[in-house]
Amino acid sequence: MMQGSREPLSVVLITGASMGIGRALACAFAGMGHHLLLVARSRETLAELAETLRRKHGVTVFCCPEDLVEPESSQRISDYCLEHLLAVEILVNCAGLSRASDFEDLAFRELEGIMAVNMFAAAKLTRLFLPGMVEKKKGTIINIASLAGIQGVPGLALYSATKSFLITLSEALHVELQGTGVKVVAVCPGFVDTGFLEKAMHNRRRIRLPVYESDLVVQAVLRGYRKNRMRVYPTFLDYLLVFSQRFTPRILVVKITDFLAAARDRQ
Repeated sequence: MMQGSREPLSVVLITGASMGIGRALACAFAGMGHHLLLVARSRETLAELAETLRRKHGVTVFCCPEDLVEPESSQRISDYCLEHLLAVEILVNCAGLSRASDFEDLAFRELEGIMAVNMFAAAKLTRLFLPGMVEKKKGTIINIASLAGIQGVPGLALYSATKSFLITLSEALHVELQGTGVKVVAVCPGFVDTGFLEKAMHNRRRIRLPVYESDLVVQAVLRGYRKNRMRVYPTFLDYLLVFSQRFTPRILVVKITDFLAAARDRQ
């Protein structure tokens, strides 16, 4: 669908756009007048969301159904952008996988899938679209990380490790790209009421922290985007939990996190 010699259309690319935080961000950016490229596994759900956003906000919305577990999915998304003359001005790495269990109980396919989506896909998409942003001296990469990435979380060991990867990658790029016009933001929410917990088989009734709505994450994303923050937290409690770690022995930090997250049956 190459369209003659028209200029590329600037879009916000959002992975994991079919539900939860990704869907909420799609609605928010569309409401701000941004054109969108939505990525998720469900073709039907993406199509329904795209049509809703077109009607409500009058923006152009493209859909690229992909399963980010697949190694070549990131390249296919890049190829889709080239084919449709789309320039990614804002990349939101929002897709994520998790599984609440002791690490030894993780099936290898689950282990590989979590790493593929949470780390490899985010890193590949960043690497694919970053050069175009640097060339234009304009662009933003928003990585939806987690409070789980600040320390190890028993019962979510691999998930917390992958989110730590995303946080440190974001921080390094934030400094690397200073002066280029490109911003990199890591957003670190706690527990969010999106259905993600249920998919991860994490019993939310045992969680000893507030489970808040995705609109607070959207506000944090927009705050980080507008103010070029290296790292942002949706609530003051999130910030306080991280700040308090400065004065707490590391072993105690992890044990407290184990108690608060309650991600495993054996406590």
